[in-house]
Amino acid sequence: MAETKIIKTMRDAIIEKIYDQMHCNDRIFFLSADFGAPALDKVRDDFPERFINVGIAEQNLVNVACGLGLEGFIVYAYAITGFLSMRAYEQIRVNLALSCQHRPINVNLVGVGAGVSYDVAGPTHHCLEDISIMRTLPNIVTCSPCDWVTADRFVDFSINHNMPKYIRLDGKPLPNVYSHDCIINWQKGFNSLYKGSDICIVSTGYMTHRSQEIVHEFCEHGENIGLIDVFNLAPDAEALAAEIGRYKKVVTIEEGFKNRGGLDSLILQLINEKRLNVKFANIGFDSRYIFKSGGREVIYQAAGLSKKDMIEVITKSWD
Repeated sequence: MAETKIIKTMRDAIIEKIYDQMHCNDRIFFLSADFGAPALDKVRDDFPERFINVGIAEQNLVNVACGLGLEGFIVYAYAITGFLSMRAYEQIRVNLALSCQHRPINVNLVGVGAGVSYDVAGPTHHCLEDISIMRTLPNIVTCSPCDWVTADRFVDFSINHNMPKYIRLDGKPLPNVYSHDCIINWQKGFNSLYKGSDICIVSTGYMTHRSQEIVHEFCEHGENIGLIDVFNLAPDAEALAAEIGRYKKVVTIEEGFKNRGGLDSLILQLINEKRLNVKFANIGFDSRYIFKSGGREVIYQAAGLSKKDMIEVITKSWD
């Protein structure tokens, strides 16, 4: 019997797991930049001495998180993705990326609203740059789960790995991609959801949902393509290279700017460094902001990223 899909936000899944861990680990602190969630009420009510709301002040959020991290605490700093990754970028660079090179700091930056999941809020709240700018910082692991199951499993990884991490969560409730009881290998950093023959899609975050739809559509027409979900943007390079090397063509799909240091850059660099005999194509946002008002699909249409557009790019990969 097929597993029932459960629709849930990534932020509730991760906060619920942190809440559970706070009962048995008094080293965990949760900080918020005046940003809530249904699951956050229990953290605030039951652990008032380890919950801090710094107000709408993302830069100070990182400052306070770093101070606690330097004292040996495990810290989760929670805010809107675009503001956390860009408004506080200098603080992330100086306080976390530089400092942790000399002293361990377990600070976990939890951003909500990756890509265009805050669709109707417009380009000020879209976050298409974060993978690129966070990946360029040494000593920080950038994480991009596709569902609430992967987000839940991030918590164990974050507690056991004493270094700064940035996790980007979609802002909308989504069905699970992975089974409820599966094991997610966050150190490996990726998983092959479908094995194909000649062509493979490599996706991250929300685009793994869209990629699944595309794979199913190709299967209905007798074409067998693979799908790799990358949830840790610092994956096991040898293992990922071996998986990619099985294919003749790889197409990356990401909800971010293409050709700007994101997932496509990671995969292309891997192809070049390992000298893989693999052709490459990438799908993502062109280097312009979308001001058209509407939901996610409206934005995708305006950006030339409809499912039809993506299928056309992949189909040309056979030429």
